[in-house]
Amino acid sequence: MNDIRFAPDELSTLRKHGIVLFADRVIFDAQPPMPAQQIAAVQALCAGPLPEALVALWQQTSGGRLDYDLTLEMNGNVEAISWTELFWDGSDGYHDLQGWIEHEQELAEDAADESGTPWSGKLTHLPFGGFEYTDRIYAVVEPGAEHGHIVAWKKGLPPAWTHALHEDGVTTVATDLHGAFAALHLEEDPLAPAGDYFSGQTLLEYLDDRHQDHGLDLDLMDKLVAFYSRAVLDWRTPLAEATLRHQPALARVALRHAIATDDAALIVQLAAAGVSFEGPVHGSALATDIAVGHGAFAAAAALVRAGAPVAADALRNIDGQIAPELTSALLANGAEPNVAAIVKCAACGAPASAHLIADACAQAGIDVPPAFVADRDAMLLELETSLAKMADGKHGHYLGQEGLAERIEHLQTFRL
Repeated sequence: MNDIRFAPDELSTLRKHGIVLFADRVIFDAQPPMPAQQIAAVQALCAGPLPEALVALWQQTSGGRLDYDLTLEMNGNVEAISWTELFWDGSDGYHDLQGWIEHEQELAEDAADESGTPWSGKLTHLPFGGFEYTDRIYAVVEPGAEHGHIVAWKKGLPPAWTHALHEDGVTTVATDLHGAFAALHLEEDPLAPAGDYFSGQTLLEYLDDRHQDHGLDLDLMDKLVAFYSRAVLDWRTPLAEATLRHQPALARVALRHAIATDDAALIVQLAAAGVSFEGPVHGSALATDIAVGHGAFAAAAALVRAGAPVAADALRNIDGQIAPELTSALLANGAEPNVAAIVKCAACGAPASAHLIADACAQAGIDVPPAFVADRDAMLLELETSLAKMADGKHGHYLGQEGLAERIEHLQTFRL
């Protein structure tokens, strides 16, 4: 890995542009250092000493923003944790450090009341980062073996959020703050991303603004981007060296890339290298779930051919023009037919797949015609309502007006 160092004057210039380097990671929109009296005030609220690394961070910046990936195993899922904020006092809404401290104090007091035990008034876990109300990062601040550990909490979502956590989850990120920062990574090269939305996008936009409107030197900006990009995970080297199968977390990154780029050849290469396709790849979703749901049908077909498991509800993820050959392969390898999938295929302009699923439903004893009419009419109402809302120019939809109109037409003209 290239060793990129910044001279004191370069670090000073970056600081003026709201950029601080800490533990080999980039913090932007960085706030001024936290005053000693404020650090002491936070310390007074904790059951034990503040971790030295957290104090060192605050002595550089009281808070700011991060733009990295963080993926952790949580409640049996593989969860993407949004650690985009380092909380600071005086920030708006969900980013306010004191606000989150007060929230934790209220929770701790309520828990003590419910259990009938006295509360010391001191925090054992100090919230100092995360994303809005769904993801939070804590430092353990009570004496003991776990003091200084960095812990992630993620909010459970309603059952309608397929493959998401459906109950709150907690897991350890690292045994200290430097380890937690080391866990922050980039799955894709931000200068050559696989999709339209990627980690690094926000930072690059911030830097472009600092260059265009605030005079950040282009060479220094490029140097910072090179430094930042060292966090890109390299799965290609272990794949070439036939060791990737021994690094399951890194292998999942390679697998997610293959799906994002719909790269069937890479799926074949991963299979030949002994990479396992078992288990969740994102949330609770299997690789085939993700591929089908993202319309990566070449990758999905390659996964099925390679023996990747197919979930019983895989057909519910269809959101594109799936070929009948892939539909047949999914049905033959564990996917259960359902009427909702017939409607989705019909709407997406995949009538042959819709008929295959309808036949399988009939063979499973489902009375297809009335169930199809009910589901079709419900989807038509949903699509037509979304299309009508877009007419005012204030509402959006991932399909756009043309896409919505096309699906409506497909549903209206489809016949069992």
